[in-house]
Amino acid sequence: MLRYIFLRGCLAILVAFTVSLAAFLLLNVASDPAQAIAGEDATADVVETIRARYGLDRPLTVRYFDWLGGVLQGDFGESYYWHKPVAALVADRLDETLTLALSALAVTIVIAIPLGALAALNPNSWIDRFALGVAVSAQAVPNFWLGLIMIIVFAVMIPIFPVSGDSTWRHFVLPAFVLGSSSVPAVMRLTRTGLIEVMGADYIRTARSKGFRGWQLLRRHALRNAILPVISVLAVQLGQKFGGSVITESIFAINGLGRLALESILGADIPTVQMLIFVFAIVFVAMNLLADILNAAIDPRIRIG
Repeated sequence: MLRYIFLRGCLAILVAFTVSLAAFLLLNVASDPAQAIAGEDATADVVETIRARYGLDRPLTVRYFDWLGGVLQGDFGESYYWHKPVAALVADRLDETLTLALSALAVTIVIAIPLGALAALNPNSWIDRFALGVAVSAQAVPNFWLGLIMIIVFAVMIPIFPVSGDSTWRHFVLPAFVLGSSSVPAVMRLTRTGLIEVMGADYIRTARSKGFRGWQLLRRHALRNAILPVISVLAVQLGQKFGGSVITESIFAINGLGRLALESILGADIPTVQMLIFVFAIVFVAMNLLADILNAAIDPRIRIG
């Protein structure tokens, strides 16, 4: 098990390094950071002054390894837009995004897994068709449209929840539902397919012969083997919630990392955008690593293979 974790950890570090390099190149080669900071109407002298002030006149490799060395030491650089350490900006808004991401994942689990299980226990029935209809609807509706509809219905017409903000748990109900609903189709279909496949196995027939039925059969025998791919998808979805929270946080005015990313892009704040991409990538890689470890712990065949 330790060898498996070590190999997966090394692969995760390699992926994180590759993402950091790709993000740095895209932000510093695809466009001129000094020109972006100065603005389109800035003169050449102003652009050169900005380039010298922020060290953008140094070779690209030197700038990358300086940035990477700073990241490894906990120094994420200074924001061009807010003139504050990037680490402080990320730390100030991390709680909001983490709360939103975990709440959205909880919404996905509460809706998708029971629906998938019901559909698997009643294949080709109206329950199955209803579950598939919910999945198709959730996949077809864009987050920004659903967010606006939720605000109109549950914050304006029926004022149950606040329109915007992040000061109480009630502020996260609507955005968590909006962000979590986008993951329902994949998790629901995967749960349904996995359970239908498992329910035809020999050991399930043996369990039925012993008197196990319905949810008892599902919980004690079928779900353990069918849940492995679902765990991987949930971990990936949690990683995606961090990077995919930009639209949801903007609609509901939540001061999280997604909204910080949007503000940094609009303000041409290269260090903050670069660091946020790196943070989102690290979270995504870490969630995949966690999923691999959990799957290996549940199914010994994975770590032996």
